[in-house]
Amino acid sequence: MYARKRGKSGSKKPIVSAKWVEYKKEDVERLVVKLAKDGYSIPKIGQTLRDQYGIPDVKKVAGKPVGKILIAHGIKADIPEDLLNLLKKVVKLHEHMDKNKKDNTSKHGMELLESKIRRLAKYYVKTGKLPADWKYNAESAKLIIQTAK
Repeated sequence: MYARKRGKSGSKKPIVSAKWVEYKKEDVERLVVKLAKDGYSIPKIGQTLRDQYGIPDVKKVAGKPVGKILIAHGIKADIPEDLLNLLKKVVKLHEHMDKNKKDNTSKHGMELLESKIRRLAKYYVKTGKLPADWKYNAESAKLIIQTAK
């Protein structure tokens, strides 16, 4: 019995709890930490657990989401993942703009993306997830992306 999503694509999660999963809470936490140490991102950890281990929802089995499990075990990324993804996107867009200087549509998109990065960074500085002196600029974004790989 699966939850029905109308008009949306994607996987459907079971409505009932994951009582049929053979893994215990400690096993799932151990797997999450192992995958994180192997360099997997949070979404990739969830996908791997679903596809290879048959764990449909880490939160239902372990009682907390993947990110909180990693924080509890002292594994924390320097930059939040959503901000890191936006930085990757803007670095690719800068490379495109270096080759195509007259692409005004992409230039406008880059301005919007950089604005989104600044807003998100402001939020993360306010909540303490980023250092208080953290500022966005294109050169530092390239360095951050290179070190994150």
